[in-house]
Amino acid sequence: MPTLITSPTRVHAAGEPPKDIAEFVGRVNTGTDDVSIAIMSSPPGWGEPAQTPVFEEWTLVLEGAVHVEHKGGVMIAREGQCVHAAAGETVRYSTPDGPARYVSICKPAFSPVRVHRHG
Repeated sequence: MPTLITSPTRVHAAGEPPKDIAEFVGRVNTGTDDVSIAIMSSPPGWGEPAQTPVFEEWTLVLEGAVHVEHKGGVMIAREGQCVHAAAGETVRYSTPDGPARYVSICKPAFSPVRVHRHG
């Protein structure tokens, strides 16, 4: 039988200024460890420390643009585009150009012990 997830849980985000994370599926809201799905609302000028997660992450941009720094440079994902970061790849996400809303899907689910932040 399908399960209706009626609301997300707000979780703390790394980076400044603060961004909003609404987790629909994952360790916090549903106790799910194999995948997490969250909507991120990021203010202009937000940035987080670089990270080398041990999970895959897909970032689907709904509004605005998300900058993804990686060892080869900077990729800018705009509304309607999606970025895939493989597990073990060092990336840094930011929204320097303005606010952004995007969906983050992590497999396995995001966890602070799986993200390995730098700085």
